[in-house]
Amino acid sequence: MSTWGLLAEFADADELLAAARRVREAGYQRAEAYSPFHVDGLAEALGFTRNRVPAFTFVGGVLGGAGGFFLQWYSAVIDFPVNVAGRPLNSWPMFIPVTFEMAVLGAAFAALISMLAANGLPRLRHPLFAVAEFDLATRNRFFLCLRCDDPAFEPQRARELLQAMHPMRCVEVPA
Repeated sequence: MSTWGLLAEFADADELLAAARRVREAGYQRAEAYSPFHVDGLAEALGFTRNRVPAFTFVGGVLGGAGGFFLQWYSAVIDFPVNVAGRPLNSWPMFIPVTFEMAVLGAAFAALISMLAANGLPRLRHPLFAVAEFDLATRNRFFLCLRCDDPAFEPQRARELLQAMHPMRCVEVPA
């Protein structure tokens, strides 16, 4: 039976935060933490800095706005030009509301899609779901997982490191 990682269970957020810092100092780069609520400083302790969601949101907004403007311009100037009282065909001020709304829509879709992709969602099966105690992560427990695909992971050393932090329990996560 292959192992996906080692999972340590802690009773409170302070223990989890201290454990995350210690694991990061030990050289683990792909450690994951799970808690029932936001823990200040946990992301930084795990080495998480930035993601690309804001950049994709900006690109989605620009493309949505440009697409909305082009759609209106093409239909008013190229496809079906109507000369109303000698006004110009490319009357850009009247295109602004739809351009703005399409920019917002494009940014929202890009943010949603990039967030789902960055989180690896939708994921119907995850190895941690096989651990019986892991359902407590949504209620009152805090978990730290050292994954086997981390370059610093050695099973015996990882188990000793986690045991030294005195977790409530430390279990192997089957792959």
